[in-house]
Amino acid sequence: MDLSNKIVLITGASKGIGEAIAYAFAKEKARIVVTYNSDGAGAQKVADKCAQLGSPEVLVVKLNIKEDTSIKDAITKTEEKFGHIDILINNAGVIGWEKFEQETFEEIENQLRTNLEGMIKMTCAALPQIKEGIINISSRAGHIPYPGRSVYCATKFGVIGFTKSLALEYPDLKIFSVSPGAVKTEMWNFQTGADPGAVADMVVKGWKGEIPLKNGDLNVWELV
Repeated sequence: MDLSNKIVLITGASKGIGEAIAYAFAKEKARIVVTYNSDGAGAQKVADKCAQLGSPEVLVVKLNIKEDTSIKDAITKTEEKFGHIDILINNAGVIGWEKFEQETFEEIENQLRTNLEGMIKMTCAALPQIKEGIINISSRAGHIPYPGRSVYCATKFGVIGFTKSLALEYPDLKIFSVSPGAVKTEMWNFQTGADPGAVADMVVKGWKGEIPLKNGDLNVWELV
């Protein structure tokens, strides 16, 4: 499947898995929308490298996934630049490491609003512009419960449920989730897990059909 000139919007693309995904699609000659929340300089570095890797055009957009106006603004800027979105990749996410009784309301709300509410709202806002499909980055914690990560697990189980339902509701779009385990990113203090580039390569292969969907009837592919 040729990805040349496809418009790919990636949330949380200034670092980690999102950054690696941006590079993987840039190598396929896709046009990339790099979104970031706070690290504008980092996002620009990602955009510059995407161009070096072969992306014919890169747009950098600030996006706070917890703010409705920011979500709408990111979609508007993408539409103004490219006219539509071929593939939306919902990647932005946060995690809490404390035992549940130690998590504050603020920490709980941050995970729920970033990982689930923001992802759903981003999808809702982008849907009229999406031509080909949606990839939601979930987690192995969306399938397997872990002590000390109860709220995070709740959000990622939610991502899986949302993705499966959405895939049934919109069968003409290619919609699936990707569920990596630990990955060497800031979230894991770069100490353990898979290389982000390896995860990104699997995302591209999943999209291109080089890896069969595990639950093909629901268009869900899980990297666990």
